[in-house]
Amino acid sequence: MRVAVTTSTFAEYDDEPLRLLRAGGVEIVFNPHRRTLTESEAAGILCGCAGVVAGTEPLTASVMDAAPGLQVISRCGSGLDSVDLPAAQARGIQVRNTPLAPVEAVAELTLALALDLSRRITRMDREVRAGTWKKHMGRLLGGKRVGLFGFGRIGRKVASLFTLMGCEVAFHDPGVVDGGACRRMEADALLAWADIVTLHCPPRTDGLPLLDAGRLARMQDGALLVNAARGGLVDESALADALQSGKLAGAALDVFAQEPYPSSGPLASLPGVILTPHIGAYAAETRAAMEIESVRNLLAVLHGNN
Repeated sequence: MRVAVTTSTFAEYDDEPLRLLRAGGVEIVFNPHRRTLTESEAAGILCGCAGVVAGTEPLTASVMDAAPGLQVISRCGSGLDSVDLPAAQARGIQVRNTPLAPVEAVAELTLALALDLSRRITRMDREVRAGTWKKHMGRLLGGKRVGLFGFGRIGRKVASLFTLMGCEVAFHDPGVVDGGACRRMEADALLAWADIVTLHCPPRTDGLPLLDAGRLARMQDGALLVNAARGGLVDESALADALQSGKLAGAALDVFAQEPYPSSGPLASLPGVILTPHIGAYAAETRAAMEIESVRNLLAVLHGNN
C-alpha cells in the first residue's frame, strides 16, 4: 500500500511520524520538490496511492481522478480550502485535518508580529544592517484595541494573549454569537474601532478579499494589520497603497494570494511591512504534533479504525 507525503518538509524535528507510517506497513512516496506542489505535480505523486499526508497543494477533482485508489486525504494542518471537499465526498475519499495542533503556534506568531510592528523591530534591524543608525519611536501594546476577524480556536487563543498584554479585544465572526468576555462587533464597526486588526478566518466562498480597498479605508489612520490566516484575505495591492499613503502604519503577512510571494511584489519594498514565508505552524513542537496526528488519522482510515 502506497502513501504519499506531500508536505514540503516531514519528520525533521521528530521521527515518530515516520516510525508510525513504517509500522503501518505502507510504502512512502515523498515530495521531491520540497515546496508546495502544483496541481499536475500532485497528480503525478498521488498516482497509485491509497492515502496522502497533505500539505497545501491543490487537491482538485482532477488530482483525485489521477489517483483512483485514493481512500483518505489527511491534511497536516487545520485548513481544508486546498481540498475540493465535494469532489472528495463524491469519490468516497475521507478527509481529515489537525485543527488543534497549530493553535498555539499561530496565536504566538500573531502576537509576535503585532509586537514587532508596534516597536518597529524588523524595520530598525534592516536599517542597522544597511548602515543606518536611526531610532524609530514605537508604541506599547497595553491599552490598544485589537479587532479579530474570526473567533474560532485560534482567534480565541489570540484574544487571550492580547488580553494578558493589557489590550481591549473585540471580534467579528458571523458564526459566533457569544464571545464571552470579548465583545462581538459588525465588520465595518470593528475596522473603525481597532488599533490593530488580526485575521483568523477562512477565505470567502466567492474568492474575493475580505479586506479590499474599501474596507482598508475604513480602518483607523495609523492602524496595524496582521494576517497569519489565509492568503487572499487581503487585497495586497490595495494594502500597499494604504501603507504608501500613510493610511496604515504597518502590516505583517505570513500568507499570500501567491506563494512564494515575489520579491518584486508591491509589499516587498515597503519599510513598514513584515513578510514571512507561511510559518504559522513552524514551531518544532507544533510541527511534530501535526505530523503525528495527521499520520494517525491517515492510518486509522486505511486500517478501518476510523
